[in-house]
Amino acid sequence: MYGIKEIEVNELSQQYENFPENVRFIDVRTPAEVARGKISGSENLPLHVIPLKVEEFADAEKIIFYCQTGARSAQACAFMTSKGIDNVYNLRGGIVTWVQMGLPIV
Repeated sequence: MYGIKEIEVNELSQQYENFPENVRFIDVRTPAEVARGKISGSENLPLHVIPLKVEEFADAEKIIFYCQTGARSAQACAFMTSKGIDNVYNLRGGIVTWVQMGLPIV
């Protein structure tokens, strides 16, 4: 998506076990979707809740959003960027690509 910084699944899979504490890894899917599986270490914050939590992201060094395919997480990135928080990244292809690459979910 134009103007949105993205991170590829293979790049993230090499980094994600070594995230510093100030990196937020956010799953923007609904709780029902998350119940079917999520990427280990991610926290669930549904897309519709993001506007209510903007201030919670102020100290994060990096914020990585993901969803099923990358569309909703791109919306989260666009919203955060519009609020002046530009250290946000969209996981290209979402959890679908993560699983297709044989990476684990919990």
